Amino acid sequence: MHSVNPATGETFARYDTLTPQQIEERLSRAQTAFESYRLTTFEQRAAWMTRAAEVLEARAQELGELATREMGKTLAAAVAEVRKCASGCRYYAQNAEKHLADEQIVTEAERAYVTYQPLGVVLSVMPWNFPYWQVFRFIGPAIMAGNVGLLKHASNVPGCALAIEDVMREAGFPADVFQTLLVGSRGVEAILKDDRVKGVSLTGSEGAGRSVAGTAGAAIKPSVMELGGSDPFIVMPSADLGLCVKTAVTARTINNGQSCIAAKRFIVHEAIYDRFVEEFVAGLAALRLGDPMLEETDIGPLATPAIRDEVHGLVQDAASKGATVLLGGEVPQGAGNYYPATALSGLTPEMKVYGEEVFGPVALIFRVADIGEAVSVANATRFGLGSSVWTQDAAEQARFVRDIEAGSVFVNAMVASDPRLPFGGVKASGFGRELSRQGLHEFVNTKTVSIGAVVDAHKSKTE
Repeated sequence: MHSVNPATGETFARYDTLTPQQIEERLSRAQTAFESYRLTTFEQRAAWMTRAAEVLEARAQELGELATREMGKTLAAAVAEVRKCASGCRYYAQNAEKHLADEQIVTEAERAYVTYQPLGVVLSVMPWNFPYWQVFRFIGPAIMAGNVGLLKHASNVPGCALAIEDVMREAGFPADVFQTLLVGSRGVEAILKDDRVKGVSLTGSEGAGRSVAGTAGAAIKPSVMELGGSDPFIVMPSADLGLCVKTAVTARTINNGQSCIAAKRFIVHEAIYDRFVEEFVAGLAALRLGDPMLEETDIGPLATPAIRDEVHGLVQDAASKGATVLLGGEVPQGAGNYYPATALSGLTPEMKVYGEEVFGPVALIFRVADIGEAVSVANATRFGLGSSVWTQDAAEQARFVRDIEAGSVFVNAMVASDPRLPFGGVKASGFGRELSRQGLHEFVNTKTVSIGAVVDAHKSKTE
């Protein structure tokens, strides 16, 4: 595997992938680790997880620079991501025991309760766009629940993948409780089919989700799929337009526009459409495209040349079919995978961009006549991850919460993941939930315990 700086095209590190024999050794070590780690207490796990938070904070600058060099996000964003991982570790250190506590149930038995026990070795297949946060939002619940983890990270961020394993080791977790596997995508199927692996969590593309979920289903193993998104950002007449526009600019260009929950489709009521578009496009135009290591940079390069080619191809296709390019839409000259903030209007269903997830700083703008049309346009996609709605009207807020087909609705706020809130989507955006109590319960055995049941002589003993 190679680490290639997307700002320069320079290959700055090379890593050997694991051989089949090495993979077998790692799986064996993971299973051995689980047999003892599952018996540790929440207090012990919380101490290690708290220490992981401290390590992340101490190494935030170093780890941030590595992420910027490998995948191109601005250094400020990369350092903030590492610090967010630390806050996630602390959340699970402080709350996992409460969320996984035994639940007493009143039945005819002397005592009945539900207990939550770890499953074993869990595989995580993670993407490059948030190379630390995506992994730590798996680590927090899975490891605190008593499972052990294997990471198959994206092939363009091997340095980040190994750094995460190093953080866990430095935090004091027992050997092999978390391991990074440097393997290509083709190696995932065999690992997931192995009897020692009890489940899989994947964040990635729709295609990757179909493949991995299919393998997990055939093996009858639980899976969590967090896939793509084409999130709507709906603006109604009562919105605080100043705050709304400022948030819209950030929501579209966060992580250089490469985020599943970035706002991608801006659905604006006709009463305030012209003003919103004028201010929104001006806000995008003011962003600085450049070296992600520089403090003044707002948008860095896209992660790979292929991603830039795909984004530009979607823009060109839309323009050729009648879309209006309000801003951007041209590939800059020079080295690096740079692409400017771009805004399109006049979009129609025959344009590829209408139905695909655009993984770059391209805003799609739609004009609607009323709330009914806004909901229809919002739902006119196979995706259903997040959504952001801007209105001061309580009835409109309730309508959006009820009718938008998405895993989350953020009212007068930007969509964001938070350890305290469950995260995931519906439709082609996947299934299952990460984070919060729900994330902790994805990879546990929900075990029913009934002690001293009273048998009713008039009923079948097996009823």
